[in-house]
Amino acid sequence: MAISRRKPPKETTPLLVASKTTTFLPIIVFSLFTLLHRVTSDLTQQTQALQTFISKLPHDSRYSWNPSEFICDWRGVTCDATNSSVIRLRLPAARLVGKIPPNTIGTLSHLRTLSLRSNALTGGIPSDFSNLLSLRNLYLQNNVFSGEFPFAEFTGLERLDISGNRFSGEIPLSVNNLQNLTNLLLHNNEFSGPLPSLHVDSLVDFNVSSNKLDGSIPTSFSKFPVSAFSGNINLCGNPLPSCNNTSPPPINRRDSKSESNKLPTGAIAGIAVGSALILALLLLILLLCLRRKKTTQQSKQPPKPLATAAGGSNAGGNSSSKDEFSGGATEGDKNKLVFFEGGIYGFDLEDLLRASAEVLGKGSIGTAYKAVLEEGTTVVVKRLKDVAATKKEFESQMEVLGKMENENVVPLRAYYYSKDEKLIVLDYMPAASLSALLHGSRGSGRTPLDWDRRIGIALSAARGVAYLHVVGRVVHGNIKSSNILLRQDAHRDASVSDFGLHTLFSGLSSPNNRVTGYRAPEVLEPRKATFKSDVYSFGVLLLELLTGKAPNQASLGEEGIDLPRWVQSVVREEWTAEVFDVELVRYQNIEEEMVQLLQIAMACVSTVPDQRPAMQEVVRMMEDMNRAETDDGLRQSSDDPSKGSDGHTPPTETRNSPITVTP
Repeated sequence: MAISRRKPPKETTPLLVASKTTTFLPIIVFSLFTLLHRVTSDLTQQTQALQTFISKLPHDSRYSWNPSEFICDWRGVTCDATNSSVIRLRLPAARLVGKIPPNTIGTLSHLRTLSLRSNALTGGIPSDFSNLLSLRNLYLQNNVFSGEFPFAEFTGLERLDISGNRFSGEIPLSVNNLQNLTNLLLHNNEFSGPLPSLHVDSLVDFNVSSNKLDGSIPTSFSKFPVSAFSGNINLCGNPLPSCNNTSPPPINRRDSKSESNKLPTGAIAGIAVGSALILALLLLILLLCLRRKKTTQQSKQPPKPLATAAGGSNAGGNSSSKDEFSGGATEGDKNKLVFFEGGIYGFDLEDLLRASAEVLGKGSIGTAYKAVLEEGTTVVVKRLKDVAATKKEFESQMEVLGKMENENVVPLRAYYYSKDEKLIVLDYMPAASLSALLHGSRGSGRTPLDWDRRIGIALSAARGVAYLHVVGRVVHGNIKSSNILLRQDAHRDASVSDFGLHTLFSGLSSPNNRVTGYRAPEVLEPRKATFKSDVYSFGVLLLELLTGKAPNQASLGEEGIDLPRWVQSVVREEWTAEVFDVELVRYQNIEEEMVQLLQIAMACVSTVPDQRPAMQEVVRMMEDMNRAETDDGLRQSSDDPSKGSDGHTPPTETRNSPITVTP
């Protein structure tokens, strides 16, 4: 019998795979297109919503958003990492007036932080706010909002501050739904009725003072101080005085006439007890008066000086105490934080006092703190030491410095002056300073500072100093690597900080170590710095970038020698290659550029001030170095830093040709 054999199946696997791939490819492309369209559509909708919001309310000109600009670049608007949704909207003290239009803010479904505090917003909270399910921080204090408590549905809230408004009605028991709350501030409103018992374990800051609440305070609030409940006349119970709900017994009017003329034994005992209680009460009042007098005397004493963050010199310490920045400020000095016109911040001194603080460093002019405000804004506060200027001189100099606006200059945002404390507020720049990056640990895990980054930092810093000299007519006076702050923006490598403050210190209170290693030889007092001495200090900074050595004797290993003289001594022996930082040796084809920058640096550190080039000339020489233009915009010859914001060219100074390295 013949056995039938099955033919082996054809090898169709590759074709099958290709077929499946062909089938799924359109689905993948369609899904990606749909997702991209949805993200674009969402962002377009959010843009239109915020444009409608700002167009329908009077507002500060700082927040006149330009529709031609990307929404994520608008002032007060922060998007997520993918720039697909608005997650933070901060408009504090933006002079907003009127009711929040519907279908505006309520459409920002991914919003996590909303700050509209210190405006003149009125009416109730729009019903479409119920869409803000991602909201974590809500700051509406100091407006004219009214209506009943509308926030019980915001179950993700962590911080809620609606103080200083006209909210009314009872505080609902449904507040217990907000189980993530850490801050609930309802004071200075018109809430009435009993205070509901809340069982929110995470609550650490609570205040319902100055409302119209009544009844007994639930035991769940016993951990909060008296100040959290004061100003509610009919509220009682711990920590306020206890509630007295007992009433005197009714009088028995059936007593006979003879009995009315006779005091029973119980009445006599009652009188005795009452007299004793009255005497005890008088003694208590006397003790309270004495204690109050003592407290008043203590309050008249000068406040303690500004405390170091975390009570010590530990740079990583934190402090949430109001004493952190109050220092010698008295009550009469409060709320005198002076902001400059066109600034981006809207907080006041009280907000600053509540900020947590971290010591960033102690420099020659004072201590710098990183201050994080309640709503997440981060600034740098510098507490100046040894200021000898009068209040008028201080304020006059601050007004000059507050007008400096350039991408390579760290702007001064605000200042505070009292008899014992002088503070300045600046933008916080999370990247390190040039000093930290250049002289940090040089161990095996270090990432070297490459040549492109060094020349970019040098050029950015030169443009910043040139702007101060030519447009601002301001002498920096304290140029050093720790005052060159690095930016995360690749097109703006660095900005100069701490400029123009040297004039606030007297010669006696300005020791030479304020600018150790950078000080020009003709400057005997730092406050006598000039444009030419700034050029010298910048030249030392260039040498620091080229050599990798800090400009002090210890780093040079030779007593009594500074960095310029050390470089000259090495070059004199024809060991020029030994000058440059060993971390630059690995890079190819940069020798010519390094020598050119060394020539510029040596021109700047000439011992004769008149032989030093002006800063705008230094910028031009650096831009004209024989360097191929890179894609990152390192060379921008058309961007003349000596031009002001109005584009005019200031009067030119004497131009010096670069000199050779040979001394």
